[in-house]
Amino acid sequence: VQLQASGGGLVETGGSLQLSCLASGRTFSAYRMGWCRQAPGKERECVAGFSWSGSMTYYADSVKGRFTISRDNAKNTVYLQMTSLRPEDTAVYYCAAGRGVGDWRTDYDYWGQGTLVTVSS
Repeated sequence: VQLQASGGGLVETGGSLQLSCLASGRTFSAYRMGWCRQAPGKERECVAGFSWSGSMTYYADSVKGRFTISRDNAKNTVYLQMTSLRPEDTAVYYCAAGRGVGDWRTDYDYWGQGTLVTVSS
């Protein structure tokens, strides 16, 4: 599967952005999807993800209550709605796809190219 993320940009503190990730292929619904980010000088961390069944969503503590992950299998797209953005959310955001059961924080097999989100203070 190939992943194409979009929707990043510059936003002020407290603002909102929605990221989208379009996946190629006809088996999108079979993949466990997630969003991860990498800030300058920091390791990549996953901030939101689905369970393999798609029935559960998970969030890092740093974004819980502010970010929402969703997916539209008919459009082969996964979204990340980000609200109440903070300067520390500044990072390159990647969508990721995993095969089968796995840890939403670490287990992904495919990665998109990333989209930059910059939150100004």
